[in-house]
Amino acid sequence: MTSVKPLVFRKGGKQRYGRGFSRREVREAGLSLKEALKLKIPIDLRRKTAYKENVAAIKEFLEGKKPVSTGKKRRKPKS
Repeated sequence: MTSVKPLVFRKGGKQRYGRGFSRREVREAGLSLKEALKLKIPIDLRRKTAYKENVAAIKEFLEGKKPVSTGKKRRKPKS
């Protein structure tokens, strides 16, 4: 399984991989924080910036994922 990594910018304009995505980036991608954690998307609660590159990376990651089944399989009761 591939993981998704956020990009953050240093003072000189250089990019590096960050610790996790900001809350705003996750929300703009259409996920709640709990859904993101279930999908193993890292979240950095200290970050407040939202980069469009990171939002696009989350959306691209979600396209490759299958929808998770929410219901349980029910068995027939023994009679």
